[in-house]
Amino acid sequence: MSMNPWLYSQICHTDDLYWPAGCGRGGEAMFSNEKLVILDADGTTIDAFTAIAKTFCRHGMDIGDLERFQKRHNLFKYLGGAKEFPLNLKQQLTTTKRSKLLGTLTEVYREEALLYPGMRELIGRLIADPDIRIGVITRNITHQPEATLRTLFAREGIDVGGFDFLLHLPLKENKAGSFAWVRAKYRVNPARCYVCGDEHKDYRAAVATGMHPFIASYGFEDHARLARKYTVPEAVISDTPQALGWRLSNALGMCGAFPAP
Repeated sequence: MSMNPWLYSQICHTDDLYWPAGCGRGGEAMFSNEKLVILDADGTTIDAFTAIAKTFCRHGMDIGDLERFQKRHNLFKYLGGAKEFPLNLKQQLTTTKRSKLLGTLTEVYREEALLYPGMRELIGRLIADPDIRIGVITRNITHQPEATLRTLFAREGIDVGGFDFLLHLPLKENKAGSFAWVRAKYRVNPARCYVCGDEHKDYRAAVATGMHPFIASYGFEDHARLARKYTVPEAVISDTPQALGWRLSNALGMCGAFPAP
């Protein structure tokens, strides 16, 4: 498992990453009474595909439709299908062109990108609950991604100061180490920890750290890819933001906090 060295140094060096630093395997008494919610940004709470499509259009490129985008291997997601590939590749070949593309994407995120319907209300309720630790652990390819995400959330009416954490990870870094570090920091029982993401890697990282996964199929991977190719259980897959919000609210015992889909 790839892990940021600093994060690793913060975690008690056991072989399973479940136990808070300074706490042995019999340390359940050290758990707090809080719950923990870890959100992904792109494709789970933020409509990243629309932001990417706008960016490509402004550079004379076409990312294709969401259905085909979700089915592509990660290496080819931003190069399009057979129809879009030649022009997209040409526009991304040089460092200068890629830098301009990222600059535009950063502007779109900060000035135009939107949260999925209902996410502002859901996040607001989670932040307002004194018994819930809430934050974001995500990968994002804009410039200064943490500043970009804070700008976007604030513009959408989220009290970003209410987040307990907002961590950006390199694209190839496994999230499990960061999940374990945050859980250990706040001493939350893994059984009271919930992870919302939109890729099979989010599911695996949640399971690896003993947390409950809620996986969206409206983001970067579709339902069939998640369930058939990566064997993510159907029971934890939500096909709409409304379904994900309702499932999470129900699990947290927040009756009436989010309407049933």
